[in-house]
Amino acid sequence: MTESNASNSRDFLGYGERLPTIAWPDGQRLAVSFVVNFEEGAEFSVGAGDAFNEAVYEVIDRQEVRDPCIESHFEYGTRVGWRRIAALFDRFEGKFTLSACGRAVEVSPWLARDALARGHEVSAHGYRWESHAGMSQDMERSRIRQALDAIEQATGRRPVGWHTRSVRTADTRRLLVEEGMLYDSDAYNDDTPYFVGVGGRRHLVLPYAFDTNDMQFQHTQRFDTAGSFAEYVCDAFDWLWSEGEDVPRMLSIGLHLRMIGRPGRIVALQRILEHMRRHGGAWITSREAIARHWIAASGSA
Repeated sequence: MTESNASNSRDFLGYGERLPTIAWPDGQRLAVSFVVNFEEGAEFSVGAGDAFNEAVYEVIDRQEVRDPCIESHFEYGTRVGWRRIAALFDRFEGKFTLSACGRAVEVSPWLARDALARGHEVSAHGYRWESHAGMSQDMERSRIRQALDAIEQATGRRPVGWHTRSVRTADTRRLLVEEGMLYDSDAYNDDTPYFVGVGGRRHLVLPYAFDTNDMQFQHTQRFDTAGSFAEYVCDAFDWLWSEGEDVPRMLSIGLHLRMIGRPGRIVALQRILEHMRRHGGAWITSREAIARHWIAASGSA
């Protein structure tokens, strides 16, 4: 696969019939990547000096003045949600990727440090919680470096993974490769990792997913209860586990501190983890671990 600067460069075939033969460690049938998004404090807010307030998911009535309503919705994630989520993963001994906005880490550095201390990966999710659509190359380069620097300053470890909120630009991957990123998750087109060519180098893409994602509780109300979310994710797990006999599949599950961390939703995560434990054959790990294994098994550093 190749990646060009043309905005219409697309690949409709993927692996086709040439499926990779890479095996997951210890004979596991499926790699499971929980991505816990840490955006609280990086959203746009008049109270933080921005020209407008964020109005996605929690609040759709955008105000032109400071909005304590949406501010407090975001605050819930760090005040309460994080500890519930972290405790549950500790209990089930699963590892995840904390996809953190640089600004959020600057506001609550303790949270990123806590994630790292518990053995989770801290990856970069932009500096602000914003799309990169329309950014100039220089602005995007600056935003990427701001995010990486903020996380490194707080944790002592520079991120190796990246995920742009929504839209990346034609320059994003080249800029990430220049910064030494191991992988990015700016694609939603496969259930298996793959390489793209960027500036004459192989760059790894770990596809992400918006369907097995708690954003659907509020963005579309596709999931109205913890049960509906858990059932959907467990069905996805079972199907990919079955396919895992012949092809190395990866299941991405997107979570957000202020969403799955609510008491009426956290039980969904518990049910999902219980289902995976009962089923067996699941490598519940960070995206960094998946990336490093894939690169090593592919014979490329």
